[in-house]
Amino acid sequence: MNREDLTHMVAFHCQQAIEKSLKAVLEENEHVVPRIHDLITLLSSTEEYIELEIDSKLLILINESYVDARYPSDMGMVPGNRPTIETSREMFLLARRIWERTVRRIA
Repeated sequence: MNREDLTHMVAFHCQQAIEKSLKAVLEENEHVVPRIHDLITLLSSTEEYIELEIDSKLLILINESYVDARYPSDMGMVPGNRPTIETSREMFLLARRIWERTVRRIA
């Protein structure tokens, strides 16, 4: 998280952590878990089960970090597509808060 050359990977893994957390909430509540990766849609599906305080602009940035490709240029590995170190830290903190809240909710 402290390396500028890896901030895009922080964003990608934050997206994955949030996606899996939201899907866990749906699964716990016996809701059909959609086969999607869109955090905005997943968040709206979980609103009746869990209350989360989320910076929507940051969530949109994280949401955009998911790619369904395996090519480095598509994964934000080209200069200019990487979040700053500060932004990647904010992404991490948001993902951690969502995960912690999820664990408390379903445990």
